[in-house]
Amino acid sequence: MGRIALVTGANQGLGFALVEGLARELGPDDVVYLTGRDDRRVAAARDRVSGARADVRTHLLDVRDGAAVTAFAERLRAEHGGVDIVLSNHYLRTVPEDVPADVIGAYVDANNLGTTRMLRAFLPLLRPRGRFVVVASSLGRLRELPVALHARFEQAATLDDIDAITVAWRDAVIDGRARDEGWPEFINIASKVAQVAAVRVVARGRRADDLAKDRLVVAACPGMIDTASSRPWFDMTGAQSAPEAAVALLRLVLDPETDPARYGELVRFGKVLRWP
Repeated sequence: MGRIALVTGANQGLGFALVEGLARELGPDDVVYLTGRDDRRVAAARDRVSGARADVRTHLLDVRDGAAVTAFAERLRAEHGGVDIVLSNHYLRTVPEDVPADVIGAYVDANNLGTTRMLRAFLPLLRPRGRFVVVASSLGRLRELPVALHARFEQAATLDDIDAITVAWRDAVIDGRARDEGWPEFINIASKVAQVAAVRVVARGRRADDLAKDRLVVAACPGMIDTASSRPWFDMTGAQSAPEAAVALLRLVLDPETDPARYGELVRFGKVLRWP
């Protein structure tokens, strides 16, 4: 049976590099799904894939649409019986000129609730030796938040708890209460912390069974990448290209060995980053 892989946010940047890398490394019996929310961009991205050995297929997927995420998971269950590699890479970008209160709704819906939708829909489909990676950031460490906010995430026990924390933060940004509550002004920080927290929470309940079946669930920081999303915010001097950044993530999902120390953690270039 061939391996089934899917990448969200795959029509450009890191997502595209991940699809192309998987397509080159996997074999002719394997399938790689290139997904995105714009049909023209998804089709154009498929046409740009070069050197593919695997079968690259496209699927229109907007992670803000819970029904669409569930339907795609059910389709893969019916057609393939499960999935082997999931790279949850989607990201709704912002620019410094954006007013946080104006963009936070769509931002959270895609980047955070979209992540938990993917976890709920596709983790049950993960086959033995499967890999589920949430592409996050080193900003997603709990230490990036004031200590007063740590307990909210440390006490979370379910994905529903994480969603509730995230929605409460979103509402505080909209209502102008976020600063008084201690949330960082740069909304990417709280968003990434919530993404990593979601991985940690869901992994806690699956750890024994997943490790027994050589499955890996992990959050990953790809490092600084010169992409359209990053350029408005950071100095790109010395930043990686998207294909360069994809190398470590591809190694993570294609490595036949499952390192228990990485399970449920945030890793960067294969090394675990401390959460607290």
